[in-house]
Amino acid sequence: MTDAAERLRRRYPKPRVPRLLMVGLISVGVVIGLTWLVWTALLHSRPIAAGHIQSFEITSDSSVSVTIAVERRDPSVPVTCRVLAQALDFQPVGERQVPVPAASDRVVDVTAAFTTLRRATAVVVKGCTVA
Repeated sequence: MTDAAERLRRRYPKPRVPRLLMVGLISVGVVIGLTWLVWTALLHSRPIAAGHIQSFEITSDSSVSVTIAVERRDPSVPVTCRVLAQALDFQPVGERQVPVPAASDRVVDVTAAFTTLRRATAVVVKGCTVA
């Protein structure tokens, strides 16, 4: 071995963890990560309940009436949907938790009215959860 090669071998020693073991550990980590990713994507792709705005009406400068369509996987489960009224600058001006009772249909329409702090220009459903 030449003098330069000997200096390089001393400066850069062999790794402490064998290469095959490192490749195996990384492979196991990647398999676990991909399994978790697929499981999470499948779980959250179909929530227990989802709400969508059917229609809304600005009844005055301080009140809103909204009809939401709520779809549930299991119609016998009551849910609560959070409805938010927004002003022209997208600031929240009113909020209401709308209860959706158990029913026989998967998709039900629910109408609610609530008071706002100032004139609303849009209404959105922020999410639905099991009651």
